[in-house]
Amino acid sequence: MVGVDMVPMKILLVICDGMADRPSNELNGMTPLESAEVPNMDRLAREGQTGLMDVIAPGIVPGSDTAHLALLGYDPMVVYTGRGPFEAAGEGVEVRKGDVAFRCNFATVDAKMHVTDRRAGRISSGTDQLAAALNGMKIEDIEIIFKQGVDHRAVLVLRGPGLSPWVNEVDPHHEGKILESKGLEPEDEKTARILNEFTRRSYEILDKHPVNQARVKNGKSPANIALARGSGSPPEVPSFSEQHHGLNGAAVVGISLVRGLCDLSGLEIIPVKGATGSTDTDLEAKARAAVKALETYDFVLLHFKAPDLYGHDGDAPGKAAFIEKIDLALGEMLANLKDTVVCITADHATPCSVMDHASDPVPVLIWGTGLRHDITECFNELEAGTGGLGHIRGHELMNLLTGLAGRNPKFGA
Repeated sequence: MVGVDMVPMKILLVICDGMADRPSNELNGMTPLESAEVPNMDRLAREGQTGLMDVIAPGIVPGSDTAHLALLGYDPMVVYTGRGPFEAAGEGVEVRKGDVAFRCNFATVDAKMHVTDRRAGRISSGTDQLAAALNGMKIEDIEIIFKQGVDHRAVLVLRGPGLSPWVNEVDPHHEGKILESKGLEPEDEKTARILNEFTRRSYEILDKHPVNQARVKNGKSPANIALARGSGSPPEVPSFSEQHHGLNGAAVVGISLVRGLCDLSGLEIIPVKGATGSTDTDLEAKARAAVKALETYDFVLLHFKAPDLYGHDGDAPGKAAFIEKIDLALGEMLANLKDTVVCITADHATPCSVMDHASDPVPVLIWGTGLRHDITECFNELEAGTGGLGHIRGHELMNLLTGLAGRNPKFGA
């Protein structure tokens, strides 16, 4: 129980996607976070506590989906079944128990089913018409639900009896012949058979579609097949509120994956005009929305995607500059917070030298009125290693935050 004189605090979790990095020659041997001017994060580090976090476990490279599951307090080693359901939910597609969902790309293949462009010339228009041509078909006793996402992306949901997420994907992830899906066990073969048939039919339908005929006429790559990957079924886990002692929560997030994951866990999604999930997102609008949401909700997740994009592009100076923009937006937000535990961290490292996710632990800081502080003077990967939080794992973070906020029951008499 919360102490008689203690009023529980709110919780704000700020996730700077892919922010953690390694030293860069372009930044005189500093990481982007070390190089960036971040006076607001540095102040919180001086007044609070810092540490390092293995988001999944030491040496494990986190995916974006497994990382965010962990940061919401679920152990992905136990509950994770695949990324597809989160992408589908993020695009507004209902995913039910027993469904199998996939991420998809509109891609370009030749007549021999060899992929020549996995993103179909980065198609950005007409995908709604292409998706409509695939949505609603039946294969055996399975309903096909298909919806376009942003640009070349889409989602596929299979609905019907006897489905399993344990199948190989058809997307080869590079130019070359598309793959044949196979079940990992005999009971998975039906799903593989359905997926292979859907892939074949998608080519037959899309290759002749007017949108693609027009693209070919204009010298563009046709989006003439839908390639699926990332199969999964909705994880059978308690809701966020059930997992965290009745905590009610919301999320301010621009990208479909994290939006879908938060939605499936029971967090309310706060729409924000200008929240694009990219480098052009309205940082100040998202920060203001998070502060406003804390008036109603006990917990708010505020997500910024762009640092990860700069990491994948290998742009260390650009990443440092964007981290500075985040810090500026946080300054306005922090001035309007009351009785709130603030945590700032990353979901994984995306080193610019690697241009992909890496297993490096990420820095984490926790600040709140009346809480302990340590001797760290600023917020970055190196300083966080000396902080009072020590070295934690991702699925432990939420329990740590709810405890510091005075929201955890006593264990024992």
